[in-house]
Amino acid sequence: MSYDYTTKWVPRPTPDTQEYWDGAARGELRIQRCRECDSAYFYPRPACPHCGSGDVEWFTASGRGTLYSYSIAMRSVYGYEAPFSIAIVALEEGPRMLSNVVDVEQTPEHLILDMPLQVRFEDRGDHAVPVFAPAEGAAA
Repeated sequence: MSYDYTTKWVPRPTPDTQEYWDGAARGELRIQRCRECDSAYFYPRPACPHCGSGDVEWFTASGRGTLYSYSIAMRSVYGYEAPFSIAIVALEEGPRMLSNVVDVEQTPEHLILDMPLQVRFEDRGDHAVPVFAPAEGAAA
């Protein structure tokens, strides 16, 4: 099987992730919360990673977060034009997720740790992928 490296990755939902990808297609950041211990978590899975309970629910997150950490890729790959950031975003609800920061210069001077971010959704054919941009009013 060959891969077109000029095209960005397209999600392949599984039964555990289908609600996440369906939400993204609607412009919603869907994550899970445990009904037993009330912990929100990401990535999608059938049991709480904190207490092990299978009594979990989906909810729509605010889409707000902060830049927790990042790396700047200096080589173009899989449809991403260098430089681009590979970021860990701390969601307002508590979990951290891997994503990209967009709409800001990809330099350490502009990718400030703890800067406020807001989710956006990037179309990928039949799916959408959450990415993050500086929140309105945030200095970039």
